[in-house]
Amino acid sequence: MLSPQITEKIDYELTKYPADQRQAAVMSALRIVQTERGWLSQESMSEVAAYIGMPEIAVMEVASFYNMYDLAPVGKYKISVCTNISCMLRNSDEIVDHLKHKLGVEFNQVSADGKFCLKEAECMGACGGAPLMIINNHSMHEFLTPAKVDAILDELK
Repeated sequence: MLSPQITEKIDYELTKYPADQRQAAVMSALRIVQTERGWLSQESMSEVAAYIGMPEIAVMEVASFYNMYDLAPVGKYKISVCTNISCMLRNSDEIVDHLKHKLGVEFNQVSADGKFCLKEAECMGACGGAPLMIINNHSMHEFLTPAKVDAILDELK
């Protein structure tokens, strides 16, 4: 069941749309639930569907289409590294290799301690700061080097 904190936040998002178009808030609702729960289970998506009045399959279609939604547990910190052309040209492959080695994971795996998950990300639209990564879809870090990545990971531990 959606917590009062979640429903309060979803209700706020619903005020942004006409009453007969509640489904327009589905992406925000999914983001809110994922932020509180860490990922989107089938049960969570069903709860969102019921709350905003959408078919469950429509909510699942949205959640499975966008890569910012996690349909399986991802650990406490999801680290998404851009590997598109601008970041690649500025050595994102070195950052990816460093993270894989440091965390002991490949893409889409969770570290043994359950704290970190490494994801490959599409362009984040901040090419001037390449290479870059984002943590938990909220905290972006630019101009990455292995030393800077180590400092960021140390802060998260």
